[in-house]
Amino acid sequence: MADGAIVFQQVRRALAVAKKDIRIYYAKGPVVIFGILFPVFLFLAFVIGRNLTIDFMMPGLLGMVVFFTATAISPVVAPWETQARTLERLMSCPVSISTIILGDILASFAFGVLISLVTVLAGLGMGATIHQPLVFAAGLILAAFCFSALGLIFSAAPTSMPSTVMMLSAMVKFPVVFVSGVFIPLSDLPAWGRAIAFVSPLTYFTDLARHSLQASGHLPVGIDLAALVAFSILFLVLAMKLHQRTMPRRI
Repeated sequence: MADGAIVFQQVRRALAVAKKDIRIYYAKGPVVIFGILFPVFLFLAFVIGRNLTIDFMMPGLLGMVVFFTATAISPVVAPWETQARTLERLMSCPVSISTIILGDILASFAFGVLISLVTVLAGLGMGATIHQPLVFAAGLILAAFCFSALGLIFSAAPTSMPSTVMMLSAMVKFPVVFVSGVFIPLSDLPAWGRAIAFVSPLTYFTDLARHSLQASGHLPVGIDLAALVAFSILFLVLAMKLHQRTMPRRI
């Protein structure tokens, strides 16, 4: 079989894995709570009682929504399937570990983009304006994929306990939100705060959202996009390498 046909076949199988993940896991309690409810209520706690414009609020809200939703499914799929003993059946099929990982990432990616689009439509209905729609669309797609790959890194530990993985991901995700310019724009952070923020991939999507909705981002658009691409590649490669080492230990 030609290399192109093999690649196409594996992509189809990855899409089948993604469809299975979405059907089974998108309505799970931890996904709904940590992926949708938590970022919304956290943001409401920040904005209620403050005289903020919708254009100022939307970039931070979108940053949290895409970050939490895109990392909601991917961390828990592997431990849940290990616990349910369905991972053995999946690995016995003619799919590679990389294909399984890509399918899990695509499921989280689709979930993150869908919920983010709902948030965008709500913001537009309240008067927000997207000044650079192509930049915004590219940033949203890259960020959803990047954060989905990050979620797979959290689930690399060969455990069958979803609670363990959720605790690990929470220890990383919550501090990241507060250092990524979500609540305070990068231009208002002190120098040491900006130095920490630049380590977070969420920083670059939030800055892109401010470019698109406020026309006042801190970094050039090209740097934001390049950083998201670099983080996406890094997280994807790292997730695949880690799971190739640990997934056989789950069965």
